[in-house]
Amino acid sequence: MSATPVVPEPVSVSVLLVEDDATIRRAVQLSLERYGYRVTPADDGLAGLEAFRTGTHDLLILDVMLPELDGIGLCRRIREESLVPVLMMSARGDALDVVAGLEAGADDYVVKPVDTSVLVARIRTLLRRATFRPSQEPAAPSADAPPAGRTLVFGDLTVDTLGLEVRRGGRPVPLTPTELRLLLEFTAAPGTVLDRRRLLREVWDYGWEGDTRVVDLCVLRLRKKIGAERIETVRGFGYKLLRD
Repeated sequence: MSATPVVPEPVSVSVLLVEDDATIRRAVQLSLERYGYRVTPADDGLAGLEAFRTGTHDLLILDVMLPELDGIGLCRRIREESLVPVLMMSARGDALDVVAGLEAGADDYVVKPVDTSVLVARIRTLLRRATFRPSQEPAAPSADAPPAGRTLVFGDLTVDTLGLEVRRGGRPVPLTPTELRLLLEFTAAPGTVLDRRRLLREVWDYGWEGDTRVVDLCVLRLRKKIGAERIETVRGFGYKLLRD
């Protein structure tokens, strides 16, 4: 899917950082501020929820293990109200933490301690996903690709690839930026099997070191919203969007 990234300058980007460890919180805050980001810190889940509701933030960074309200619960509460990009931080990279965070609606995760350059790269990627615009002059499609600049129809699902609106049975489908990018990858090649590595590269900007669980969990969330039968699993290969 051809797209023109529209990434805000760091100085205009507001990040809500929810981390209970004061040393880590301060280190991450100072590191991001050196890159020009405006950081609002919070030290527990309830304080983070209050900061989210009373402020305007472009991206949230949530620790998994938080007092009062843990990061998973906080992410779920936020997803009831907003599609803002969410990056989870896990101290161990434990599989259950990662899966729970992604199932709760997080867009990505990092494992602590995280290198500042890696964290900033993940932030920039999430912001690109959240702010991209489809190109008005897309590259020439292949013979099997759907026409650009029109509403695509897949059963009861309609996707406006320029207006970035998705409807199912005529009702709007709220998708996070990552879910929308994933769906657009599928609609650009309906009936074609897309392997996880390709999806990591095109949607998450990951190389070969990316965690394919991110793809699987995002596909699971997308299925719940557009219909489980719409995306077929091709075991051992990947996923494909069914035409009919």
